[in-house]
Amino acid sequence: MRRYLRSKEASIPNPKNQPRLPHTQNNRHYQHMNNQPHILDNLVRLYAARNQTELARHVFDQIPNPSVVLWNMMIRAYAWTGPFLQSIHLYHRMLQLRVTPNNFTFPFLLKACSALQAIQLGRQIHDHALTLGLQADLYVSTALLDMYAKCGNFFEARTIFDSMSHRDIVSWNAIISGFSFHAFHKQTIRLVVQMQLAGIAPNSSTIVSLLPTVGHANALCQGKVIHAYSVRRIFSHDVVVATGLLDMYAKCHHLSYAQKIFNALNQKNEICWSAMIGGYVICDSMRDALALYDAMVYMHGLNPTPVILASTLRACAKLTDLNKGKNLHCHMIKSGINSDTTVGNSLISMYAKCGIMDDALGFLDEMIIKDSVSYSAIISGCVQNGYAETAVLIFRQMQLSGTDPDSATMIGLLPACSHLAALQHGICCHGYSVVRGFTANTSICNAIIDMYAKCGKIHISRHVFDRMNKRDIVSWNIMIIGYGIHGLYVEAFSLFHELLASGMKPDDVTLIAVLSTCSHSGLVMEGKYWFNTMSQDLSISPRMAHYICMVDLLARAGNLDEACSFIQKMPFEPDVRVWSALLSACRTRNNVEMGEQVSKKIQLLGPESTGNFVLMSNLYSSVGRWDDAAYIRNIQKHQGYKKSPGCSWIEISGVIHGFIGGDRSHPQSVAINNKLQELLVQMKKMGYQADSGFVFHDVEEEEKEQILLYHSEKIAIAFGILNTRPSNPILVTKNLRICVDCHNAVKFMTLITERKITVRDASRFHHFENGICNCRDFW
Repeated sequence: MRRYLRSKEASIPNPKNQPRLPHTQNNRHYQHMNNQPHILDNLVRLYAARNQTELARHVFDQIPNPSVVLWNMMIRAYAWTGPFLQSIHLYHRMLQLRVTPNNFTFPFLLKACSALQAIQLGRQIHDHALTLGLQADLYVSTALLDMYAKCGNFFEARTIFDSMSHRDIVSWNAIISGFSFHAFHKQTIRLVVQMQLAGIAPNSSTIVSLLPTVGHANALCQGKVIHAYSVRRIFSHDVVVATGLLDMYAKCHHLSYAQKIFNALNQKNEICWSAMIGGYVICDSMRDALALYDAMVYMHGLNPTPVILASTLRACAKLTDLNKGKNLHCHMIKSGINSDTTVGNSLISMYAKCGIMDDALGFLDEMIIKDSVSYSAIISGCVQNGYAETAVLIFRQMQLSGTDPDSATMIGLLPACSHLAALQHGICCHGYSVVRGFTANTSICNAIIDMYAKCGKIHISRHVFDRMNKRDIVSWNIMIIGYGIHGLYVEAFSLFHELLASGMKPDDVTLIAVLSTCSHSGLVMEGKYWFNTMSQDLSISPRMAHYICMVDLLARAGNLDEACSFIQKMPFEPDVRVWSALLSACRTRNNVEMGEQVSKKIQLLGPESTGNFVLMSNLYSSVGRWDDAAYIRNIQKHQGYKKSPGCSWIEISGVIHGFIGGDRSHPQSVAINNKLQELLVQMKKMGYQADSGFVFHDVEEEEKEQILLYHSEKIAIAFGILNTRPSNPILVTKNLRICVDCHNAVKFMTLITERKITVRDASRFHHFENGICNCRDFW
């Protein structure tokens, strides 16, 4: 490490483009000053005192034999203002010139190591201090324990602290600050108590060090005690202490106290404004955050710092306030802050939350420095906006850039694998999470369970679930939902009863999972029982989602009149989703009369998507009312709703292949078409007849057969047959519900190919084997 740093020092050029010093325009002036070194010494001290570090360095480099005091001054300047590595470079240059460091040199060096989180370098400096016999020095030992604590080596920090013959308030504050910095709340409080027992009263620096961990632990009572102590000791008038207090109250979700402290401050610095705006964001008071930002900029004329911009952008993201977000982006460009990575990450999240992925992706490309947060933000944004394939591609870019994915990246990427049913990618994410120790995080395990369930491997989901050290209610809900979409209602209810027996209280999502399972499996009586029980025995008030599940359950089972009556008795006005569930069943049951009535109600409420138009058009087409079907399609087109094309995808050897209905664009298109024609001939020999009721155009029967043959899931299955071993199962994912014709056709395909074929549609999994589907033709 020392050799590396020395070589780096040698490679650093002397500053050539620094501002010229006054009265030092040429070498004559330097030669004159070299005869009077005290002048150069004083200039170095002057510039260093004014934090003009580069000017100080420019003069320092002209001094033939700087004293150890000047070396210390320059090392200190870089340790405080950066770049921190320059402190280390000067230290090694100092050693090369055989200048012996003293007890003031090491504290500055160790501060730079703390900033760099360079614990190995800190150990080398520690060894040198030992060689010089300086470890017992109060300043050096305090700096050492501070460095070890800030770098997370608490054993070394505590060892040095315990070995100190004398500890002053600075020593105590160093160890307290280190433990607080890493959010060790109990240990931090214990150290403060020990300090007072040792006869040393906490000062304002102690309070400032202590408050972050109190806020992080949401220990409001302790925070109030510290506040009272600060008032008694008249610390609360200090702007730094006051800022720490308001930040603590905000993190404890006690905004009223934070606001009182903020308003009472006569002199507010940028950190105060930043803490208050950040506090509003933490407490989900996003409009207050934006209002305070406007007051700071437009009323007080202050320029926002990168931290303030990042917090304000998070508020814009939460409110999906694109206009405000764009204004902040413009300010960033004008002020040059757009090069700040933290602000850039917040901007990416804002554009992603507002659904403007082109701008988010464009800004990511422009960022000079990208970190794991940058990639995690864009990956999550892609998944949330339906660009799962793009998310996977960006993850590959992240790997190629040398940026290590963190747990947040995995939480963003695993849902992309779930959406695409990209099992190989999901397995790699699982393995990486295990190696990096991320699986200790409950949220990571929940995402892994969901991924395996949606990739058709529900048994692996259960294996991960069973091995979790700590489960939350989300873990149980995901597992129950997983069983439900696979049609495994026995396992779903068994797990639900296990949850009830465990003492953990189910939430409203748990009951949605249970009712959805009943709906997928046609368990009408069970669904009614749990719907009535949830409010009586489980103290869960039914909301719209529960009513949608019940309408879906009743309507799927063919109880259309009961479903209609149930809707009319709802305690609040049914929305479009409730009526859509009934309309879908009307389509399945070919009940045109009720379908028309429901469609009118949807039109009055305002259709939220193209799905309702498609359902009604299909309903008319299925009974041969072609003019009515065409009329509905014209209304749909006139109102600007575009029909989502049927799309299916399949993962082969880690590569995801997507197909739309009638797709002829794939490189293997000819082979796929030949395979489909071959399968059609074999299926017809076995008794297959195309269900032409699912072709919604008035064309000849033979043409209808060909249209049906090129539905996207059939193309994907044919591609899978061509590109996998004969014994391999096939998993296809579809964005829409599978039609009856495709459902029948896949049964025949399993007989012909002697394979297991699984289709995950928008509703559930269909596991086909030996000419049978596990849904029992109920979906």
